[in-house]
Amino acid sequence: MASVSSDEWRAVCDKFTNAQNLTVVESRNDPENDPFRSQYKARELLREIYCSLKSFEAGEGEEERGGESGDQRPIEPPVDGQTEEGFGQGFSGDSPAGLRAAKLGAVEYYLGVNHVDTEELSAGQEHLMNCMKLLERCRVSSENVSLFIHVRNQLGILWAGRDETETAQGFLETAESMYQRYMKEDGSPPTDMTEYFTTEENLLTHQERTKRFELAYTHTMYYLAQVYKNLGETERAATYCHTTLQRQLQLNQFSPMEWALNAATLSQYYITKGRYMEGRHCLSAATVISGLAGDVPSEAAAQESETESERREQLRQKRAEIARCWIKYCLNVLQDSKKLLEDSIGELDTDRQEELNSARRLEEEEEEKGRKSALLFGSEDTFDSIASLEEKVRCLLPLDFTDARAVFLVGQNYVTQAKEYFQMDGYVTDHIEILQDHSALFRALAFFEEDLERRCKMHKRRVDMLEPVCNDLNSQYYLMIRRQMMFELAEIYNEMMDLKLALANKQSDTLDNHTIKKFNHLCSASAKYFQMFLDSLCSPDGKQPEHLEEEVLRPALVARFRVARLHSRLISSSPSAQVDNLDRSLEHYKYVVQYCDSHPEAAATVETELELSREMVGLLPLKVNRLKAKMTLNN
Repeated sequence: MASVSSDEWRAVCDKFTNAQNLTVVESRNDPENDPFRSQYKARELLREIYCSLKSFEAGEGEEERGGESGDQRPIEPPVDGQTEEGFGQGFSGDSPAGLRAAKLGAVEYYLGVNHVDTEELSAGQEHLMNCMKLLERCRVSSENVSLFIHVRNQLGILWAGRDETETAQGFLETAESMYQRYMKEDGSPPTDMTEYFTTEENLLTHQERTKRFELAYTHTMYYLAQVYKNLGETERAATYCHTTLQRQLQLNQFSPMEWALNAATLSQYYITKGRYMEGRHCLSAATVISGLAGDVPSEAAAQESETESERREQLRQKRAEIARCWIKYCLNVLQDSKKLLEDSIGELDTDRQEELNSARRLEEEEEEKGRKSALLFGSEDTFDSIASLEEKVRCLLPLDFTDARAVFLVGQNYVTQAKEYFQMDGYVTDHIEILQDHSALFRALAFFEEDLERRCKMHKRRVDMLEPVCNDLNSQYYLMIRRQMMFELAEIYNEMMDLKLALANKQSDTLDNHTIKKFNHLCSASAKYFQMFLDSLCSPDGKQPEHLEEEVLRPALVARFRVARLHSRLISSSPSAQVDNLDRSLEHYKYVVQYCDSHPEAAATVETELELSREMVGLLPLKVNRLKAKMTLNN
């Protein structure tokens, strides 16, 4: 701007610096009753800058602009998604007209962001679109590419906030394409938007320019990850999230706890896809990076400020949440391994185990290759720490008890960490979910245990952790959780009953009184919890529901079937007690059959149980009649 005096230009630069300071620094201290005071002051300064730029432009005369206008071609209003836009048309970015358009566009951009920040979204959109229209007149170059990308990022956020996800996608994908094409065709550190209003001596270094430009593109990646997630493209969203996290580490632009939580959340996606190497890597990185946030401050300091107290609470909570993600990792590894190794009746298939063990060496080699080609997190400072943590837990599915126990112990360690924060007093639901995961870890490990006595003890540990909590919970407030726990306890006692019987049969052909007493106790305990579950479905006056809701339909019918089975399995030397047990059993089998007959849609949810129930409804009366005949003869 040759015709503008250096003093006039310095005044513009000073206004811009003040506007930036008001926006970034002063706004943090605005009072609650005037939360946008600094933003409004910044807006006025930006408007003054805009007026100054227009007056400078008018002062430069029409002759110069007329000479340049021959380069300009008419361009349609921007429809983003057209990724070739702007690379070979309009003013050159470094021409006077190109620089004028970029500077005016930058002010429009900052005014747009200002209005969005003050929750005036329509006005913000108008300013951002004005910026887009000004940039239409220019070819993409190192002088303006940063602004091209920033304005599309902001429009992407704006439209995503209105749930117009596909519109947001268009702006963000164009920003992504522009970055990629610029880096391919030019790649030099581009001018940062703040430099349009900076005096010569305050221009940024090439290194700082590069960092800011890369950060803008990282934001594009981050917003695209959210867009793809909202569009249901989960794999694509995970890829963009992973790239974002890696770029944040490389640029050293991240908040440790926020980064760690995002990495831990991403791990859950990989875990559900059975991609345990990536899941473990994300969790190891999350644990290491969360450590950069420092130690949890001590509670002992009496003069602890409210801010310090909040920070301590946040650190503890977020680390406990990462611990919970580790629990899920260990649990899923064990459960997937169980699915891989179990036979048709849920027991360990030793032939399959041997076959998989033989293939394990090749699998380990593949894991190493996969690790080398994977996108790994970390900088020089953190890479070794992450790798060291990864070595503490395997990502290959365990094939025997020793390997399974190693995974279990890691999971159990994180259970202890998570429970330290999510205590029963204050976090009832979270605490119980952690207990349920702990119980599930024992259940998965028990599958690998060949010793039936030890397996039984593992299930007893599950009872000991769940039973007291289940019985103390208030049914009014925690009905759904209590139902889950009652059903699980019923299944645990059922499993223990089967194990005790299998153990006794191994040791002797006949059952002694002690074993019968133990068996009946476990059988009755299982039936009791199934019945408690069924009673929880009744109305306050104890009436059974005529129609079972979809979410409880299968559990309720399965519970009925199991109670029927359990009553028929009770061991008694008294024929009259046997008849009573079989009558109760028949009553429950009949319920399953009658309910499915009167609600045909229910039959598909319990096909196996219904088939067996129909069979037992036919067989049990014959058995009861035989017992009654025997009793008559004996009398």
